[in-house]
Amino acid sequence: MRILLTGANGYIGMRLLPVLVEAGHEVTCVVRDRNRFQPSADLLNKIKIIEFDFLHPENAVPRFNKKIFDAAFYLIHSLGDTSTTLKEYEIRSAGCFVLVASLTQVKQIIYLSGISNEIKLSKHLLARKAVKDVLIRSGIAYTIFEAGIIVGSGSISFEIIRDLAEKLPVMIGPRWLNAKCQPLAIRNLIYYLNNSLLNERTFFKTFEIGGPEVLSYKKMIAEFAVVRGYKRYIFALPVLFPNLSAFWIYLTTSANRTIARQLVQSMKTDVICKEHAILDIIPQELIPYRTAIDMAFLKIDQNMVVSSWKDAASSSLKKLDVNQFINVPVNGCYLDRRWVEIDKNKVEEVAARFFGIGGNQGWYYADYLWRIRGLLDKLAGGVGIRRGRTSDTDIQAGDALDFWRVMLADRKNYRLLLFSEMKMPGEAWLEFSIVKNDHRCILKQTATFRPKGILGRNYWYIMLPFHFFIFRNMLKRIAGNT
Repeated sequence: MRILLTGANGYIGMRLLPVLVEAGHEVTCVVRDRNRFQPSADLLNKIKIIEFDFLHPENAVPRFNKKIFDAAFYLIHSLGDTSTTLKEYEIRSAGCFVLVASLTQVKQIIYLSGISNEIKLSKHLLARKAVKDVLIRSGIAYTIFEAGIIVGSGSISFEIIRDLAEKLPVMIGPRWLNAKCQPLAIRNLIYYLNNSLLNERTFFKTFEIGGPEVLSYKKMIAEFAVVRGYKRYIFALPVLFPNLSAFWIYLTTSANRTIARQLVQSMKTDVICKEHAILDIIPQELIPYRTAIDMAFLKIDQNMVVSSWKDAASSSLKKLDVNQFINVPVNGCYLDRRWVEIDKNKVEEVAARFFGIGGNQGWYYADYLWRIRGLLDKLAGGVGIRRGRTSDTDIQAGDALDFWRVMLADRKNYRLLLFSEMKMPGEAWLEFSIVKNDHRCILKQTATFRPKGILGRNYWYIMLPFHFFIFRNMLKRIAGNT
């Protein structure tokens, strides 16, 4: 199937893209700035890219003339625009999308919007509703999904809830904390989008989609804290203060002022599904909120296509390279990145050193400090450092390695990824890799720590002096520069 994917470099688009490719579709991605679109190298070889701005319909004919698609996803959203221009930009962009869909003979357009079944809506939701009206009037078969909060690491709403739960032991907020919504796991959303493709039962219909629970924002923050092991006290005052609330979210979370203001306006309204017709057409098991949080905080952040490989016995690993989809988390993490140039004739020798790390070989520098850390871990009820390695020469994903677990051991691409199983107020990864081109070879070493609350942040800063000389000298010895 030939698919046009707009908003391919957005949060939803980047998760939907590998699923579409894995299903065997011919995908053409439309992005405004090609330089900001960074899919994995393996995906890049399997897709086409068009650079186009939907705010400039005058360029649509020369860019899309003589191209034909079966279905098109509209995943563009101008959340960052000001409230005075938001609706105008949304309508103009949607109108241009309809023009492109007509030019390319699209049989179905699929749009992801927000739940807008209340009488009084925010400017943000009114703009989304205006887009919906443009698509409905197009005459092309449409499938529109309306969702509330999407639960997945990286989504705006989820990251704001995460920031509030992690940074504020005591929270006194306005009454929008009592507003209700129906959070939907990202995996459930991607399943709906993927299975609606040319599904005639979804043509000319709008579906409200949500998870299995209706929760207040206060409850969502509290549940998040429980899952992550925090103790939090949250109080909602019987006042609103929208401008003050937006400024408060801006100060305490990663959201900018414009996004904070628009989200607060939306949070004043309940976003709950009033119909569930989609489950009769595309049935699936809806993931509970707590489970969705756990999935978002997997020990390794995996692209949706990797999840489908694990869940479907019939899927094939031959289509996409798993190495391209296993990545260490970025949001809310502290990093210690180091690199050194190595002789291109000694790549195998250097790789053999880091693939042989731990166990009888040791850690190449200050082994006594590693043993002390292992002893402290053992006293705290952890695994300690005495587990060693399964083999001194061979290493596989899933192996225990002292107090680490091997997540990826890719000798072909010179990459080793370890996840820490020691007791600590957070989660830690250690990665070694070699990157080479025609002129240079670089040995990279990255330690990543995702803290849990204030204790985790303090732990990172306490350990910084040890990291400085341990990681620096370990890298030198692995590179053979001693």
